[in-house]
Amino acid sequence: MSYDLVLRSTRVVTPQGERPATVCVTDGRIMAVTDHDATPHGPVTDLGDLALLPGIVDTHVHVNEPGRTEWEGFASATRAAIAGGVTTIVDMPLNSVPPTVSVPALDVKRRAADGAVHTDVGFWGGAVPGNAGDLAALHRAGVLGFKCFLVDSGVPEFPPLDPPALDEALRAVDALFIVHAENPDSVSAAPPSRRYADFVASRPPSAETEAIARVLDAAQRAGARVHILHLSSADALPLIAAARGAGVRVTVETCPHYLCLTAEEVPDGATEYKCCPPIRDRANQDRLWAGLVAGVIDCVVSDHSPSTPMLKRPPSGDFAAAWGGISSLQIGLPAIWSSARRRGHRLVDVVRWMAQRPAEIAGLGTKGRIAAGFDADLVAFAPDEPFVVDPTALWHRHPVTPYAGRTLHGVVRGVWLRGRPVSPDGPPRGRLISRSSR
Repeated sequence: MSYDLVLRSTRVVTPQGERPATVCVTDGRIMAVTDHDATPHGPVTDLGDLALLPGIVDTHVHVNEPGRTEWEGFASATRAAIAGGVTTIVDMPLNSVPPTVSVPALDVKRRAADGAVHTDVGFWGGAVPGNAGDLAALHRAGVLGFKCFLVDSGVPEFPPLDPPALDEALRAVDALFIVHAENPDSVSAAPPSRRYADFVASRPPSAETEAIARVLDAAQRAGARVHILHLSSADALPLIAAARGAGVRVTVETCPHYLCLTAEEVPDGATEYKCCPPIRDRANQDRLWAGLVAGVIDCVVSDHSPSTPMLKRPPSGDFAAAWGGISSLQIGLPAIWSSARRRGHRLVDVVRWMAQRPAEIAGLGTKGRIAAGFDADLVAFAPDEPFVVDPTALWHRHPVTPYAGRTLHGVVRGVWLRGRPVSPDGPPRGRLISRSSR
């Protein structure tokens, strides 16, 4: 058999582990993973000792187009993704106008993305007060599941669900519900302040734990499948583990900023560190890592949530006034790998957390693995190569990042999307994916 593409590396990261291998591709799919010294028919690219990873699957990306394209758009976000080894993203339903809470709104979003994307792109729908009757049709139209908030989302067109509305949504459709879980009764208005500690105090760990308990209880009563977004507080880990042991269908994500950054290092006025829920202290971070290694936390995704520089960095340096979101789509892989390697973890672990498990949770059955039958979304990665994060080298629309000036390890040297080479400065070759097209 003759193949369209053959990639050879001494470090191919498969679900079974890292090994020397040759990966054979035809029509955008991996057809075989064979011995390193095999001689298949087709054009061979020998990557030497560069690691070959499956493309990262980032299921938590706020693209914001249309409506707030000045914050981020499909072209700029997916360029940044490709530069960082991310080959599939799933777009969040809010911050765009209209939000993705109905089939017509999904159509608007797809038209904005069509022909502009450098990665494959899927979409989450939104569950908001009053749209429970729209959820089944939106699911049939192809969204991968539904996001909801239990606390103010930060944008007026995407209000939160109170407990009765959450129950109604969970019973309206058999789908995955992904939840921003903070209890509004435990979140206070942050006072105007340049001190990060004042902001963190306004969103205590109890706000997450209380809200997660509410979600787990609602999921158990409804028999629903739920996913806890951007877990920042390790206090919730025992609660989640106990619920899973009792049969609740719950998965959990955390983000690079919670695993790589700590509250102790945030300077006064450094609002580029602001996110909701907040980055917490070093001891909490160690417990999050333990939860990830133990499997209580399933995956790591970016929660890439940019805004304009003026919103993100108000001249006053006031954390209360700044937009709460961190832009890390391009640097999530090296950030996590840099921290993971210091803690003694392997590339196969990072791939499981950032490619395999996100794809499985979102139902993207052909993504996230180097194995026969999977999409040939592949990344050549130099894991030992250091670099300094230079904001001017970032591809997302506004180069504001708390990682600026940090030395990280892991450089993306090449990316293939469904077997075709892609780059952030090349033509957009991504596809829009849905429940019916995956």
